[in-house]
Amino acid sequence: MTDATTTSSPLPDPDARARRNVWVLMIAHAFLGAQIPINIILGGLSGQVLSPDKCLATLPISALVIGSMLSTQPMSSLMQRRGRRTGFVVGAAAGALGGVLSAAGIYFGSFLLFLTGALATGVYMSAQGYYRFAATDTASEAFRPKAISYVLAGGLLAALIGPQLVKVSEAWTGPYLFAGGYLAAVGLNVIGVIVFYFLDIPKPPAARVGPAAGRDRMALLRDPKIIVAMICAMVTYALMNLVMTSTPLAVVGCGFTTGHAADIVSAHVVAMFAPSFFTGHLIARFGEKRIIAAGLVCLAGAGVTALAGVALLNFYGALILLGLGWNFGFIGATTMLAGAHSAAERGRVQGMNDFGVFGLMTVASLSSGFLMNCSGSDAEAGWAAVNIAMLPFLTFAGAALAWFALWGERRVA
Repeated sequence: MTDATTTSSPLPDPDARARRNVWVLMIAHAFLGAQIPINIILGGLSGQVLSPDKCLATLPISALVIGSMLSTQPMSSLMQRRGRRTGFVVGAAAGALGGVLSAAGIYFGSFLLFLTGALATGVYMSAQGYYRFAATDTASEAFRPKAISYVLAGGLLAALIGPQLVKVSEAWTGPYLFAGGYLAAVGLNVIGVIVFYFLDIPKPPAARVGPAAGRDRMALLRDPKIIVAMICAMVTYALMNLVMTSTPLAVVGCGFTTGHAADIVSAHVVAMFAPSFFTGHLIARFGEKRIIAAGLVCLAGAGVTALAGVALLNFYGALILLGLGWNFGFIGATTMLAGAHSAAERGRVQGMNDFGVFGLMTVASLSSGFLMNCSGSDAEAGWAAVNIAMLPFLTFAGAALAWFALWGERRVA
């Protein structure tokens, strides 16, 4: 007979595998993710040197986003068939190729080759977009929002590594300005391939037919929770991209240095990812809708701060609020989406979501260069135009979220 005073052995942690994967994905995000700040800081500046038309200065960043948009559905399908690890390794290989081609474009003075490198890096960017979803694959429902937040927190280190690599690599390639940063990105992708060896996510089950396969795309898009989550994710990410793309051009155009631009982008990316250590806890306490709403308010505050002036303090304040708004809005929308579909529907939902996100980001990044360089008489006027352009999108996303909170949620229930 068992002694009543005997202490029972502790139950195994149901999220032990998920926590291991979160660590792997955090490290991957820290190192591989550092190439995104490199591309953001150097893309527009290199474009101004290489492009035949200054209105096309931010086209390399648009090419980065277009590459992401075009590859997000194939990447989702690849991961559905072959598993997350295979997809992430393919993404890292594409990022390394993109770094080589971008550096070669600078060396040969070829804008077309430089754009090709940005397109290839976009394939990596689409793979990075699935890190947050991979964190939920082996997580319990309770751990899911925290897993997403912790993985995105790896971007905090990326925010420090990327801009510093821009600074230290500036002298690596002599007269071929900015090429060193892209060569540094190649090394980051090599590290990533090694890190993914430790990822432990089982391959998804084979595709089924009939009811077990879940809803088709049109049925999924009729789900209010899915469509509102997608709208909020698209608007949050696109507006962040719209403003961040123009920031280095605005900072330098208003009389500051490339170093200042790198530091401001670094502060912005820190603001994007540092809150991730507690965003999941906030979502668990207050719910996704309130956190998304807080993110939209922060994005509006970023626009107001930017329009108030072009001193360094304004740039820092606007970009920090922009990063905070992205964090709350995007993690909240991702958590909402992750709880709105079955495992069988995962590939379809995540592919549609990221296709929409990168599609609107493409529009935002293309518009950013035009608004910045071709809509006013100077950098200050262009910067104002960029920030005013946020208003209709924020209004649309806020209205969609309010509709769902008041009426749409009843339809889901």
